Amino acid sequence: MKVFVAGATGAIGRQLVPRLVAAGHEVHGMTRSALKQGLVADLGAVPVVADALHAEQVADAVGRVQPDVIVHQLTSIGPMDLRHFDRAFAVTNRLRTEGTDHLLSAGHAVGVTRFVAQSFFAAYERTGGPVKTEEDSFGRGAAKQMRETVAAIRHVEEAVLAATWTEGIVLRYGGFYGPGTSLGPDGEQTAAVRQRKFPVVGDGGGVWSFIHVADAAEATVAAVDRGRRGVYNIVDDDPAKVADWLPALAHSIGARPPMHVPRLVGQLLTGELGIAMMTELRGASNAKARRELGWSPAHPSWRQGFTELAESSGPPEASGPSEASGPSETSSSSDPSRSSELRA
Repeated sequence: MKVFVAGATGAIGRQLVPRLVAAGHEVHGMTRSALKQGLVADLGAVPVVADALHAEQVADAVGRVQPDVIVHQLTSIGPMDLRHFDRAFAVTNRLRTEGTDHLLSAGHAVGVTRFVAQSFFAAYERTGGPVKTEEDSFGRGAAKQMRETVAAIRHVEEAVLAATWTEGIVLRYGGFYGPGTSLGPDGEQTAAVRQRKFPVVGDGGGVWSFIHVADAAEATVAAVDRGRRGVYNIVDDDPAKVADWLPALAHSIGARPPMHVPRLVGQLLTGELGIAMMTELRGASNAKARRELGWSPAHPSWRQGFTELAESSGPPEASGPSEASGPSETSSSSDPSRSSELRA
């Protein structure tokens, strides 16, 4: 099939494009920057230059390619601060609203048979059991700092699933780790853990679901090839509490254990959203993706993946806050109030 990838040079795009090519597809990779055409070509795709926020450029690009499938992987994340989360995601939120609409309109005009778009597991409602399926409530009760971002995620899902003229597929990815992500060998979150600037807040009872970026790409290829209309959680087999995975990550990369700060201190540092992510977040089940896509993660647990991450990382930094450091010493540019959306 002819596959049009919007966001071909992002963390997942760079993993996805070569895998689509290896699967026998003719891939066209869209990038906003003409300077990145060489990168797209090196990945094995035909470069397409267009700004996703300009409807005419998108319509022209898709019209020239005439793809069978469109894959929407567009994000553009700014400097991160959990206290002003929506500000960091302002452009990404436009890509998830206006950009989605432009791609759907262009796809409708040429009759694409399948439209695959990214979503994010962390918008599951933070009530009930610790692990959610695709049938559970999603996109409601968002922390105030994340309301615009969750609204944009809901727009992607609702618009794609409402497109009755194509096979609309939504992939709710877990938190990315691996090359090119904030939890990569040289990523921002990895550095924060090394420097003990990523503490466990409160009881650390928030449940996170992770996915290695390469496994996410493999699942996306499976969705392109045989996905059916609907939503799939693309996560590993091991949802875990922050109190479990964060110390394990620190141990894997040779860092000292993370500090623990009381919930009230954490709220002062990160606001309502930080508390939600650290103490209330719900994980996700990948049973449907395994069953319907015939996919399984090569990294079934973040425990294995974090070990690989450590093997490809540099030596731990010697400096960092001491055991007695107070909360003021955690509020640097690498603190949890400035961490990314758990993915690139």
